[in-house]
Parts: sequence; C-alpha cells; structure tokens
Amino acid sequence: MVTQKIILDPVTRIEGHLRIDTRVDNGQVIEAWSKGEMFRGFEALLKGRDPLDAPVITQRICGVCPVSHAIASCKAIEAANDLRVPANGRLLRTLVLSANYLQSHILHFYHLSALDFVQVEALLDYSGRDPVLLDLRHWARGELNSNRVLPVAPFLPKLPGDYPGNPEWNLGALGHYVEALDIRQEAHRMAALLGGKIPHTATLVPGGLTLLPEAAVLEDFRTRLRRVKRFIENCYIPDLLRVARLFPAYAETGRGVERYLSYGAFDEADAVWMPAGVVKQDGYAPLDLSLIREETHASFYRGNSQEPPQGAAAPVPQPDKPGAYSWLKAPRYDGLSYEVGPLARLKVAAAAGHRPIAQALAAFLREAGLAEHQLPSTLGRHAARALEAQLIAERMEHWLDQVDPAAPAIAPHQNRMTGTGVGLVEAPRGALGHWITLAAGRIGSYQCVVPSTWNFSPRGQGQDPGPVEAALLGTPINPDFKGLEVARVVRSFDPCIACAVH
Repeated sequence: MVTQKIILDPVTRIEGHLRIDTRVDNGQVIEAWSKGEMFRGFEALLKGRDPLDAPVITQRICGVCPVSHAIASCKAIEAANDLRVPANGRLLRTLVLSANYLQSHILHFYHLSALDFVQVEALLDYSGRDPVLLDLRHWARGELNSNRVLPVAPFLPKLPGDYPGNPEWNLGALGHYVEALDIRQEAHRMAALLGGKIPHTATLVPGGLTLLPEAAVLEDFRTRLRRVKRFIENCYIPDLLRVARLFPAYAETGRGVERYLSYGAFDEADAVWMPAGVVKQDGYAPLDLSLIREETHASFYRGNSQEPPQGAAAPVPQPDKPGAYSWLKAPRYDGLSYEVGPLARLKVAAAAGHRPIAQALAAFLREAGLAEHQLPSTLGRHAARALEAQLIAERMEHWLDQVDPAAPAIAPHQNRMTGTGVGLVEAPRGALGHWITLAAGRIGSYQCVVPSTWNFSPRGQGQDPGPVEAALLGTPINPDFKGLEVARVVRSFDPCIACAVH
C-alpha cells in the first residue's frame, strides 16, 4: 500500500492554531508531527516591568484558563518575596480555580469534542416537542437555506465518519450541548462572585484575595454550584458513559507516552488536595523541579538549548531555523516527555496513595466498561476529565464550609529588590509553572511552562516525539474519514495552543 499523508490544518474546535501532519501506512499512523503555528512573546514583554504587572498580564495568555495563570503568577511572586497566604486566601483562590475548572471541562466535552461522536443531521428530522430541539431545528433549517459560507457552524461542516445512527443518543447529546451553555454561565458567575469578574479576574493578587465575601455571597456560590453539580451527575457522566459504549475502539487508541506528571492540585487551608508527583512504567516518584528543562531543537527559536526555566532568557524567534517545525518549545522531565492533564492528575493521585480518588477511579472504570490498562487512551482522557469534574464539584462544598467570612484573606505585600520564585498550579489542561527572577525591584526574567506545551511539544533533543505525537502512532485510519480518527485523538488532550505558544 502506498504511504499516505493526512494533514489537519487547522485543527478546528480547539483553542489557538494547531496543525497536525501524519504519515499513514497499512491503515495506521506511523509518524506524526504537532505544529504550533504562531508566536506571541509574553515572556519578552514582561521583562523590566513591575512584578505586580505579571498576574494581570499573564492572565491574558488565555481566555479559558486565566485563573490558573493568575494563581501561578501570584505564587511565583509570593515565593520571591517570602509571602505566606492566609488559609482563607488559599481556600478562596481554590474556589475560583475550581469554578473555572468546571466550566472548562464542560466546554471541552460538549462544545469542542462531543460533535466528533454525534450525527448532527439527526436534528433536521426531529419531530418531537422539546422546545430546545425545535428551536435548534428551526435555526439549522434557516441556516441551510441561507447564503452563508459556513451554514450551521459550528455543527457543520464536519469530517465524514462512523457517527452512530441512534436518534436517542444524537438528539439527547444536542440538547445537552445547548444546556451546557447555560451551565457554563453558572460556573463563570461562581468564579466572578469571588474573582470580581471573568475572564481575567480582578481580586487575585500576590498575598491572597482583595475580596472577603459575605456569607450571602458564599451561599449564592453554593446554590449555583449545586445546579452545575446536578448537570455533571445527570448529563455529563451519563453522556460520557454512552460514548464509551458506542465507541469502544477508542479505548485502544491514543495511548501516548504513558508517563504522567502533576504539580499537585487545589490548595486547601494547610495542604494540597490532589498530590504532586510523576508516574511512569516503574511506578510513582515525588516531583523534582530541578529535572525540568525546555528544549528548542525542533522549535523556531535561536539555538538548541536545554535550559531550566528559572532564570532562562526569553526565546528569540528564528522562523527559518533548519529542522524546526513548531513554535512550541519541548518541555522534558529528566530528558523525557510527560503527559499532563486530568488523566495525569488522577493517575498520580492514585499512585501516591490518595485512597478516595483511587476508589472513585476504579468504580468509574467499572461503570464505563473500561479495564485499567485502557485508561491511557482517547476514551480514558475523556473519562478522567468527566470523573475529575464530578470529584471537584463534590469537594467544593467542603471548601465552602471551610471559608471564614471574618478571617483575613490576604497578607501584606512588599516587593523585594532581588529574589527568585516559582509558582506551580494545575490548570484544567495540566501542569502550569511560572518562574520569575527579580532584579532591582523589576522583573529580570519570566518563564511560563504551560500544559499544552508539555502535551503538544515537538520532538526533543533526542528526536523523541511529544505526548500527542506519540499518542497518534498506531491509530487506525479509514481513508474515507479524512482524518476524523486523528482529530478525535488530538482533541482528547484538550489543546490550548494560544497558551502553548505564549
């Protein structure tokens, strides 16, 4: 059989601009290249600024996960200035972050990925009485009869494929697609109640939160949380289980590098709820930040560096660099690529001995009909994200109960003239780190190593593929589907290339 190329450019329904090139032989992907296609330069523009500018500016790296960047930036400045955040401040930050998680996970499944598994055209034949589906059908028919270049977007156009013919599934999923828009608004409102506004919060600063909510605000937050939680339990989890039963082959594709890294997630009053660490074939190990490097061998930046993030200079673009093919750097831990994200967090937590998470994960796999060895897969990533959303929503009630409306939420802040600091947080898409050095009271250097840079990294110094490139190897390809299988694997990682090329 002749070797075939499948190129997705751009990959749609993601954040940012991503191109995926594959080479296919004997009906399987045998090589893959993940290519970030733009440069932004946040690290360069931060140099020389007041450190307090950093949480404000770095939130603009991403409109979906700005809270994660704000917290990572605040933590880096706090470390450089030896600031200790009060317990109330840690809890309130965690509540803002967890509200952002819920909207992001729901966004990813319903509005970015689920359409890969739904026969959208079923809507045109709908003859029931559901007012949401009737409105949607009316809109879709109007679009098809219009002169629009891309009618019925974002539902159409779509790649041809093996979409199920089951009208109950297709129409139910489309109804939940619409309902998920309202639920995401609720999650946004929760984050705004404590963050001041969203996206790009106003209350998250080095030292804690500038806002101390009244009890009525916390109860408003709780009421909205319960609505979001009901949607996760009654729609998100059942829909994910349905996808697992309809598409069992995707439990065998997209395995990836099978190495996982987590910085630890969700600060509580005096601890972190989900533990940090790394997991690979020989088991769990504690995290060692000194082993992190960013390589640029295959990146459009001058030189072939292997620098630690602390103190590294901002990258210098070189678009004509020989052998380079991406604007992403290649983060490596002890010289190896690692997957980050919900699957990594759950695997690290379970391997580190977090019994409630390990038990919840085992029970969820049984319900989904998945074996443990199938967790590293396209379906496994979707399952991990849905389960994590459920676990977070349950834990948020506990965090709300711990907040004391009368206790301080912020520590006094004074900038030092010199210092270094690192701020680590788990964003919805995975491990996020900000590294800062202070020089003469200004930012001397600033480096961000973000989740999608880990997952979508190009080849490293040793020509080893990044996690997504590795996950695509062996993916079965039907030439009539025009790359749908590739898109399904790629979207399971929840790409945010706007973040990755910061």
